[in-house]
Amino acid sequence: MASHRRRRRRRSGAEKLILALCIVLFCGMGVVGLYRCFVHPPEVPDEEPDETQAEDVDTEIEQPPKRQRKESCYTILVSGEDDGNGGSDTNILVYVDAKSGVINALSVPRDTLINTDWNVPKFNASYNVGGVERLQEELSNLLGIPVDFYVSVDLSGFVELVDAIGGVWFDVPVNMNYDDPTQNLHIHFDKGYQYLEGKDAVKVVRFRQNNNGTGYPNGDLGRIETQQAFLTAVAKQMLDNLGSNPIQAIKDYANLFYKYVDTDLEVGELAWVGEQALTAGMDNIHFYTLPGDGANLHDMSFYSGSYYVVNPEETLALVNASFNPYDQDLTLDDMDILVP
Repeated sequence: MASHRRRRRRRSGAEKLILALCIVLFCGMGVVGLYRCFVHPPEVPDEEPDETQAEDVDTEIEQPPKRQRKESCYTILVSGEDDGNGGSDTNILVYVDAKSGVINALSVPRDTLINTDWNVPKFNASYNVGGVERLQEELSNLLGIPVDFYVSVDLSGFVELVDAIGGVWFDVPVNMNYDDPTQNLHIHFDKGYQYLEGKDAVKVVRFRQNNNGTGYPNGDLGRIETQQAFLTAVAKQMLDNLGSNPIQAIKDYANLFYKYVDTDLEVGELAWVGEQALTAGMDNIHFYTLPGDGANLHDMSFYSGSYYVVNPEETLALVNASFNPYDQDLTLDDMDILVP
């Protein structure tokens, strides 16, 4: 597990969501990182030794060779907590392949079924059980790969970012009509292309369903698709601002980063990741969703309810193609995917 070299108290209050800032704030840090004296690639934490390989070296049993990591490949969990329940609302695994100039982002649905003995073994509950460290651990177990670092972003930072870039024009995919007086949350938007300020943008990306039960035809996957599309729009707007008014943009992005982002990456490492995002460009930043489908598991004895059940074969193929930091392909034995 990554050692925590930079930590600060997380903000409380309204729902904490990550959405967009997994790449876009890195872009701002990347420009700040032109101060070459401190920019450097992340130092990957040492993986814990395999217990079987730590046994007596005189054993006659030949141990399999340890996997080697690819050069300049890193995994970063970008996450945010929800309000009141202590869970994790949105989680994106970012894979940075600096050698190939590619950045891949994998959205993990909040209701993903994981192999634990909790009463409600959903991935978003990992934070409530053991903080960001447990999120990293459970995602690593699920996918069979190390999760090197984390970034956590406050919802308020998302609102301020959208306002700082002058708002965003966005195609709202469905009619949204939702009211929750307990949160003082009121979401009312017609479907279609429209201008969104920060306070409106965060409502669009938080939307799950209407009060009458309608909304995205594919449920929470539709919400993830909206988040990914909005992230792309925000990133493009940020890059445009960097081109037209770089001095002001750098100042705005850096201030937002330090105010609203919590991470175990060092400043120089963040700047390096930001430079990779800028160098890659939007054409080489790809978004994916963890393969699987929703299921009602009401017949199960200890984890009844609605879950997102991962498809093992499709997940294995996706991880090996786009998120595997090792020089050898993984097998299903490396993953801990629960199939009820």
